[in-house]
Amino acid sequence: MLKKMIFVLIIVLNCSLLFAGPKPPTSSNGGAGNGGAMGGAAGGGAPIDGGLSIMLLLGAAYAGKSVYKVRKETK
Repeated sequence: MLKKMIFVLIIVLNCSLLFAGPKPPTSSNGGAGNGGAMGGAAGGGAPIDGGLSIMLLLGAAYAGKSVYKVRKETK
């Protein structure tokens, strides 16, 4: 019982420390964040195209592998 209580206490303290960060900086026009050249977009206008393409390619490869494995087992 004591181990469970200590475990719960550690989890609660870690969660409270996780969310105890500083406030995000405000931009010069008063909005939250530092959007940069993209007009205040979340993430500062970071491109997601390269990572998205890689993720889709890896997903397609995994699906192909799974289909190959299922077809091989049924024969």
